[in-house]
Amino acid sequence: MKRITVIGAGNVGATCVNEIARRHLAEEVVVVDLNEGASKGKALDMWQTAPIQGFSTRIVGAGNDYSLTADSGVVVITAGLPRKPGMSRDDLIGTNAKIMQSVVEQVMRHSSNPIIVVVTNPLDVMTYAAYLASGLPHQRVFGMAGVLDTARYKAFIATELGVSPRDVSAMLMGGHGDTMVPLPRYTAVSGVPVRELMAEDTLQAIIARTKVGGGEIVNLMGTSAWYAPGAAAAEMVEAIVRNERRVLPVCAMLQGEYGMRNLHLGVPAILGENGVECVLELHLDEGEQQLLCASAQAVKSVMCTLDGMDLFPQKMGALPL
Repeated sequence: MKRITVIGAGNVGATCVNEIARRHLAEEVVVVDLNEGASKGKALDMWQTAPIQGFSTRIVGAGNDYSLTADSGVVVITAGLPRKPGMSRDDLIGTNAKIMQSVVEQVMRHSSNPIIVVVTNPLDVMTYAAYLASGLPHQRVFGMAGVLDTARYKAFIATELGVSPRDVSAMLMGGHGDTMVPLPRYTAVSGVPVRELMAEDTLQAIIARTKVGGGEIVNLMGTSAWYAPGAAAAEMVEAIVRNERRVLPVCAMLQGEYGMRNLHLGVPAILGENGVECVLELHLDEGEQQLLCASAQAVKSVMCTLDGMDLFPQKMGALPL
C-alpha cells in the first residue's frame, strides 16, 4: 500500500505508527496532529529508528496539513480528548464527536475511498460518528476495541495458567467498557476449553478484570494505556493491507446479525482488503444473548445522546434495534 494515515500523535497514535512502519505495511505513514511539533518531532524520531529496526516505510509528520494524506488506503483515527474532572459523559461525547466530524471531513476531501479504523473513545459511538461523517459504506468504517479487550483477556489467562499467550484463543463481544461480553465457551488453550484448566471463580475474576482493564492501567500510571491499543490498531491495519481475512473482534455496524441493526457493536468479523468482509454469527446461548442485548442497549443509549446533539443530518440512533 502506498500510504496509511494516523490521525493523532499522542501515545496511542505514535505507537500505532511505529508498529505499522515496523511491519512494512505501506510505503509511507503520515502522522497528523494539531500539535505540529508533536507530529513532526515524533515522526522524525521514529524515522531515525529505521536503520536500527530495519524498515524502509517513510514516516512523515504532517502537522495539520491533510493534503499530505491524499489517497490514503487506510486511516486510523486516535484523535480526541480524554474525559477530564468535572466533564460529564455528554460533554465528552459532544466534544469528541465534533473532533471526529472535523477529522473525517478533512480526510474525505483528500482520500475518496479509504478504510477508516476508529480508536477514539467513547469507541462505539465515535465509530458511529465517523460513519455518519464519512458517507462511506459501513463495511469501510469500524472501530478497534475488541482486539485490545481480547488481548487483555488472553494475557490474564496466560498469566494465570503459566502458558504462552500465543496458545490462548478467545472471543469477546459487545461494547467497549464494563458491558463487554467475554465468551468462556469460545475460550481455549491449544484447543483445550479454558474451563477444564481453571476453576470457575478464577475465570470469572479474570473476566471481571478484563472489563476494567483500561481503568487498572489508569490507576497505576495516572494515564491511559498506549502500547496495547496502538499494537491492536496496527494488527487490524495489517489484516486489511495484507488481505489476511483474519477473524477478529471488530466494532462493526450490524444489519440484522444477532437480531440487531442500526448500531455499531463488537462482533467477530473477517477483516480483509475491503474492510469488514463479513460479520460472523456465533451460536450464543440464552445467557450470552441476554448479555449482548444489554450491551447493545447501553451503546444505543449513547448513540441517541449523540443524535440529540444535531451534529449530523443522518441519524440512526433513534431507530429500533
